[in-house]
Amino acid sequence: MARIRFGTFLAPHHPVGEHPTLQFQRDLRLAEHLDNLGFDEFWCGEHHSSGWEMIASPELFLAIASERTKRIRLGTGVVSLPYHHPFNVAQRIVQLDHMTFGRVIFGTGPRRTALRRANLRHRLHASARPPG
Repeated sequence: MARIRFGTFLAPHHPVGEHPTLQFQRDLRLAEHLDNLGFDEFWCGEHHSSGWEMIASPELFLAIASERTKRIRLGTGVVSLPYHHPFNVAQRIVQLDHMTFGRVIFGTGPRRTALRRANLRHRLHASARPPG
């Protein structure tokens, strides 16, 4: 009988106002812990709602996670292609796959919801305005 495989998706919800470094470190410790428990896959996605969903680049996060884990496969769930040139995404994923000795699983998606796009657009315009 085949062994049942286990994986998890990191829902990157963090307390608003918590320092981002602490959030990243806790999420990386979770990846390590799951690897030690024998999980087969660890997935994280691209999120641009800073403050509580902090992983803007799953590739960067998974590169660090790969250095802290031994065997767990690492998945992008998802990279939103409309926000990136597909050629650059492909190059980053190929590089990451080589650097992790073949442990990468690539997941991609179309884009964010209209509400998230509007929220991102609002934050970008607000940050571009001079203070006062």
